[in-house]
Amino acid sequence: MDSSLRERFARLGPIRAVDRMSSGLPAVFVLRLPQNRATPKTIDGALALARRGLSLLRAKRAMEELLMTGRAFVDLPTVEDRAALATELTEAGIAAAPLDPPTLPDIRALRTRLRLTREQFATRYGLDVESVRNWEAGRREPGLAARSYLRAIANDPECVEQAYAPTPVL
Repeated sequence: MDSSLRERFARLGPIRAVDRMSSGLPAVFVLRLPQNRATPKTIDGALALARRGLSLLRAKRAMEELLMTGRAFVDLPTVEDRAALATELTEAGIAAAPLDPPTLPDIRALRTRLRLTREQFATRYGLDVESVRNWEAGRREPGLAARSYLRAIANDPECVEQAYAPTPVL
């Protein structure tokens, strides 16, 4: 960790309490260093994250990751307003954008585009036929992992099929 950052945290002394947001919704944000590469106000950024329910230790680690790699992903428990958080982080010299869950592709249209029956689609990509049927009929919504997987299939079906295919035994 940058020694100047460590010194700045040490000068703060022990923080006994952070005024946390009383209400809000969970949100995932990606933090990036701005294009001008000016040194961000990492303490202000860490406190902004802590106010949204992140522990100070996790907020500090997010700032360290941001400085080391140029980006950090944070899963915040209580965000009252996405725009307000983005503005607060921008004022601290940190670019922030919310990560929305992947949009759900039209599964029936995807399957039709690939010219596969439900059974073929489910078998090819390791899905349950009944789940595919329920998703297409609108009786159920895929979970986050299934939604991400379906998005990957929609974007590059051949690559996903190749990655999922079992390795032949010789």
